[in-house]
Amino acid sequence: MNTPAQSRNSSMIQLSEVRKNYGTYEVLKGINAEVGRGEVVVICGPSGSGKSTLIRTVNRLEEIQSGSITCEGNNIHRQMAARELNRLRSRIGFVFQSFNLFPHLSAIDNIAMSPIRVKGVAREEAYRKATQLLERVGLADKAQMFPGQLSGGQQQRVAIARALAMEPPVMLFDEPTSALDPEMVGEVLAVMKSLASDGMTMMCVTHEMGFARDVADRVWFIDDGQIIETAPPEDFFSNPQTGRAKRFLSDLRH
Repeated sequence: MNTPAQSRNSSMIQLSEVRKNYGTYEVLKGINAEVGRGEVVVICGPSGSGKSTLIRTVNRLEEIQSGSITCEGNNIHRQMAARELNRLRSRIGFVFQSFNLFPHLSAIDNIAMSPIRVKGVAREEAYRKATQLLERVGLADKAQMFPGQLSGGQQQRVAIARALAMEPPVMLFDEPTSALDPEMVGEVLAVMKSLASDGMTMMCVTHEMGFARDVADRVWFIDDGQIIETAPPEDFFSNPQTGRAKRFLSDLRH
């Protein structure tokens, strides 16, 4: 686990009175929260509670109706040109549950493309870094393979490497193991644990409670569009404070 959040000098992400509607249905109901620099936050809760919507608002994949979200002091939801939004998003890596790799590109091409196109990195440098990232996620021998030739776990590790290629200070994970067969989950979690040990700021929506116990600095428990409990994992799992969290954990155990 990383250094406790209270001892950090600065916050990386701040959410203030964040509200999100789909039509008349309010999904997020005034979220107030903060993620410290280098902190790992795991977001858990029942299906339909707003977890994925919340994490998708942090890099503006979902618009909000009111409130504010800042990352490194930048207001993510202010009015801005598309180019500026892309620049902000490049600072916030996002890993989807469905991989979202380009099927017509090899693993190494998937990783090198965004640094070349978005950041203007020289081609040789982009591919050198992509090779290093493939080594980091244990796929150096799969560089020339296409997504369709890789297992689900391998595709997700390429997706993580692709996000890291932009050198973001923040990584967001939206249920990154939920589409994987059980035997592939561990290989993806191992990469995430490695990132956490290196001090990466991370927000993770996941049902992998073992990962939350081992890696998180804090757990946010969401129900009905609100964070109703936040605590270090040892406290959350051993002594949840709300009846809803107690029922959630009891259901998981059974």
